[in-house]
Order: sequence, then C-alpha cells, then structure tokens
Amino acid sequence: MVELKWEEKYNLITRNLGEWLGDEKLKSILKKRDLKLYWGTATTGKPHIGYFGPVSKIADFLNAGTEVTILFADLHAYLDNMKAPWELLELRTQYYEAIIKTMLRSINIPLEKLKFIKGTDYQLSKAYTLDIYRLSSVVTEHDAKKAGAEVVKQVANPLLSGLLYPGLQALDEQYLEVDAQFGGIDQRKIFTFSEKYLPLLGYEKRIHLMNPMIPGLAGSKMSSSEEDSKIDLLDSAAMVKKKLKKAFCEPGNISDNGILSFAKHVIYPLLKEGESFNVQRTAEFGGCISFDKYENLESAFAKEEVHPGDLKNAVEFYINKLLDPIRKEFETDPKLKSLVNKAYPPQKPKVVEELTPARLDIRVGKIIEVSKHPDADSLYIEKIDLGETSGPRTIVSGLVNYISLEEMKNRMVVVLANLKPATLRGVQSHGMVLCASVDEPVKQVEPLRPPLNSKPGEKVIIDGYENGLPDDILNPKKKIWEKLQADLIVNGSGEASWNGNLLLTANGEKLIADSLRNVTIK
Repeated sequence: MVELKWEEKYNLITRNLGEWLGDEKLKSILKKRDLKLYWGTATTGKPHIGYFGPVSKIADFLNAGTEVTILFADLHAYLDNMKAPWELLELRTQYYEAIIKTMLRSINIPLEKLKFIKGTDYQLSKAYTLDIYRLSSVVTEHDAKKAGAEVVKQVANPLLSGLLYPGLQALDEQYLEVDAQFGGIDQRKIFTFSEKYLPLLGYEKRIHLMNPMIPGLAGSKMSSSEEDSKIDLLDSAAMVKKKLKKAFCEPGNISDNGILSFAKHVIYPLLKEGESFNVQRTAEFGGCISFDKYENLESAFAKEEVHPGDLKNAVEFYINKLLDPIRKEFETDPKLKSLVNKAYPPQKPKVVEELTPARLDIRVGKIIEVSKHPDADSLYIEKIDLGETSGPRTIVSGLVNYISLEEMKNRMVVVLANLKPATLRGVQSHGMVLCASVDEPVKQVEPLRPPLNSKPGEKVIIDGYENGLPDDILNPKKKIWEKLQADLIVNGSGEASWNGNLLLTANGEKLIADSLRNVTIK
C-alpha cells in the first residue's frame, strides 16, 4: 500500500466535515505522524442508519492512517437525564458494540485497526474521579448548562447529572490520550467547553472534528426517540420501503432533505473507485441515470430532473445493501437475537396520563378585597374575582413581606384555579396567585401581571398546548402541579413561559413580571 502524503491524509480527514477546530494543529501533527482520535457514542436508544454517517467517516480516518478509538459511553448514557437505567446499561453497551462492529464489517472496515473501550473501564478510576472534582471547582453552572444545550435534555431545573456530562466528555480526551475528538456538529458547544477548561487543569487543548447532522426522514435531526424520523439497523426491507415512502422529500428541495443528505454523507463516500450512484427508472420516465459525483445528483434534483420517488427507490437499494449483512448476522446468531430483546425489552402497553401544561387551569383574576390573616403575619386573605357565577374565590397568599396591602388592592393577578382546596391557618384557600420568585441572594416575590386589557376569568393558555383540557382538580398525590411547575419560569425578557413556550391570554398577549428575570414561577 502506497503511503499517503500528509496533504492527502488531511484531505481525507476533513472531507465532508461540517466544521473542524484546530486546523493548524491538525496540519502540524500530520506533518510528523498519524493522528489519534476518538469517537464516543452514549449507549441509549437503538442505533439507526444515521450512525452510518460517523461510521463511514471513520473509514476515511482509517484510510488516512489515523489511530481510532471508539468509546461506548455507558456512564454518559445514564447522566443524560437517566435515559438508560443502570440495570440495562451493560446490556445496551453489549448491543452497541455488537451492532457497530457489524456496521463496520458491512462497509469492509477491518476491526483490527480500531480500539474499543467502555467508559466505565476508566471513568470510575481514582485519578478520573479526582479530575471531575478539580473540574467542578472551575466550571460555572452557566457554562456547564450551555455546553450541554444541544445534547443533554434541557429543563428549567436541571439535574446535577446533566451538568456533569460535558465535563466528563472533555476529560475523556485526556484519558484516552488522543489528539482529536470526532462527533456531530451538535456537539460543538461541548467541544468549545473542552477547549476552554482542559487547559485550566494543565491539559492540552485538542482538535475537534464535526460531522454534519443527517436530517431525519420527517425533517430535522434523525433521532432514536422519534420512530418516524429514522430507519432502525434491523428493520426489514419491507419496513425500509414503508418508512422511505412516508419520508419528507419535497421536489427540488435540497436544503432539508434527509434522503439526499444520506446519499451525500454515507452512500457516496462508500462508493468504490469507478462506481456511480444509479437511479433506476423506466424508459417512460427517461430511463436509468447515473451520477458519478454527488453535486451532479443534487443539481439534477434541484432542477426536478430526478423525481422524489425515483430518488427514494435508489436510496432504498443502497440502504438495503448496507443493512443486509447486519440483518443476516443478527438473524443467524441466537446470542445476538437474545441480546436485542434483553437490551431493549418490549414495553408492556399501559395507560399513561400525559403530563402536559394544558392540565393547568390558569386564569386572570382581580383582587376585589384583601386583608391580613388574623393568625399569620405573613399571609393575606384575598377575595379574587375569576369571572365565576358562584362569586369571588377566597385565596390565601404568603405575600405580606413582599407586596404592600395598598398594592394588592384591586390588583389584576394570575391564578392557578384547579388546585385542591387547602386550609391555611384555619382559612380554606381555593387557588394560588402565581408569582415570579427568587430565593437568593435576597428573597424576592412578584405576582405575575396580566395585560392591561385583561378581564377577570380570562383563560391563560401555554403556546402550543391550546387544545388540551385542564383537570377539574389536580391530584396532589400524583404531584402533577409540582412536576409541571418545575418548568415554569420568567425568561430573560420578563415573560412567563413553560419549557420555553409563552403563557398567553386569549388575545395572544403575554404575562410579565415587573422586574425579575430568569426566575421560577410558583
């Protein structure tokens, strides 16, 4: 085999990447020796055909002489909002290793050129654990949350586990002794986090290589958790046809097209020298046509010279060609068959109450009478008009220390109206006045303020959840309010929102806080 020049290795390593950081360092290393890099994958949902994106890119790395380590990140899988329970982590890691090795064999990548390692093989060591503590002493909560924004599930009150995730991924670069990390472009914030914080521990800043994200079949990112967006690696040929038939593939649209993207980032890089991408068509529709370069295929599709149905049929052929060896290996090996069912046991059908903010009965109210509670210095007793024929409701609120009695009189407020009535110091309260609230450094509370033209009883909806019905009474045993309240915040613009969706009146107007920003609502 002819030894490649460093420029040829560089071109192989960087071709079809969405972006890379550390270009000069990459060139400098290649002029002296071969690159060392790792690609990590968290062992959560089943790998799908989108995994052929990074796997086919690994073929480029190996052809460039790169030393590649594949990390099965079992500990990361748990930290990502606990997507995989501990008891399944080992089985899922075994499945990932088996299926990814099968993928590599299906595209003729020799496994002996790769290193495979499991995260917990070294991430539970004394040295690694001490580095986590060292890192936690310099990383801010803001930076940890920002770094994981595209990867770790985001909630208003994040678990500490999710905040640890980016730091562990950064430390992996040091402990795997690599020059570079490879991942999707959705990892960019974690990569820049690593470049900032590893040097603070006295470690070297690494190179970061980023693959474009292959859009799903329904548009947007291909995801294991969205069944309609992806083709599973063990899907039958009939299932592949069915899913491709439903896939979004608008005539002439080349910007948001998962079918074209798969051709560009997987099929074309795997074509052997002299091979072309073939589109089979009847003579009636112009006959068969071949494209030796992806750019020619894209151009023909943009001009609508290739019909979406013909493109789908062509890609279907290549997908099945990739999947056939994988299916065969799993169908003929009883141990692999058993492993699939153990790692991803069939879910028993069960009725699950959907936890949606539409279950909250939130209304605009007007305080028509207010007085201090005779037996509690911190409580107000309010009579609030919610537009009900039964008359105003009695609601008890702990606002004495934050809002003066004069400010409370005739004030328009926002009320959660379907809480179970509760007795507070002998007075039964039939709802809650919703407030922006912060505990540190000084406790501050501000009742949310509805628009000036609001009327008592006007319903408040959460944008995107307009069609749901509120519970008659929120069951306190199921803690529905507590679970939903965790994602209620006042954002940086002072607007009330739930998990990023604005709270709006019937006229589409926003609820605001007077001065507090980026705080919880309770």
